[in-house]
Amino acid sequence: MSKSIEELKSLTTQIRRDILRMVHAVNSGHPGGSLGCTEFFTALYGKVMNYSLPFTMEGKNEDHFYLSNGHISPVFYSTLARFNFFPVEELKTFRKLDSRLQGHPTTHEGLPGIRIASGSLGQGLSVALGVAQGKKLDGDSSLVYTLHGDGELQEGQNWEALMYASAKKVDNIISTIDYNGRQIDGDTDDVLSLGNLHAKLEAFGWTVLEEKNGNDLEAVIAILERAKTETGKGKPVVILLHTEMGYGVDYMMGSHAWHGKAPNDEQLDTAFKQLYLEAPADY
Repeated sequence: MSKSIEELKSLTTQIRRDILRMVHAVNSGHPGGSLGCTEFFTALYGKVMNYSLPFTMEGKNEDHFYLSNGHISPVFYSTLARFNFFPVEELKTFRKLDSRLQGHPTTHEGLPGIRIASGSLGQGLSVALGVAQGKKLDGDSSLVYTLHGDGELQEGQNWEALMYASAKKVDNIISTIDYNGRQIDGDTDDVLSLGNLHAKLEAFGWTVLEEKNGNDLEAVIAILERAKTETGKGKPVVILLHTEMGYGVDYMMGSHAWHGKAPNDEQLDTAFKQLYLEAPADY
């Protein structure tokens, strides 16, 4: 059953609570980017993407999603669990020995919703393009979605893939870049500036859309739906989605400090007070 916007907004808060609970329990993980991308994941799985359960690896006649910046696995795992790919209780096993929920997603344990192992940054687009072309060969009109970090674009393989996609007219793919301006070592402008990213992507032959309010659920749904209308026109589509790292928790916002740092007990309590739900469904 499709959820209302209000239900989805409440779910974004629940997912943020899950993210913090997961990384706090094992004192490791990446909360910053996960919190910043919560609206994207909720929009994608709650409103935009066409998929079926139970999950199958082939996903014939279904949209696919590929996470390239795999370190934000907490938001991915929570989203999959909250949309019934696997039991919410399994979130308790995050980053523990023999868990299917490792720090970076892997496929060898058969976790529903995970189609590639990701973590070595810069490879997701290459994989997704192969899948997108495979769908075309199969006569499958479904779409392929990807997510990438902006700092991840400092990896050269992305630019080979960007060039390939336009040259081969792979027009059944929608890639989103989490454009938060931060990475593990600092601001992207200080580490290695991406320059005019919008112009660069256009120069590489992509249809480029941009959304400044990447933490507004309705705005994210709208830009993803708009992107769908741009597919099938001979060009790949990319969204520059401006988000805030650590969104929803005031002391995590405005800095790269929480890229890969877990909150302590007191900090977790403070965050939960800010991420208030009248009846939380915490695991």
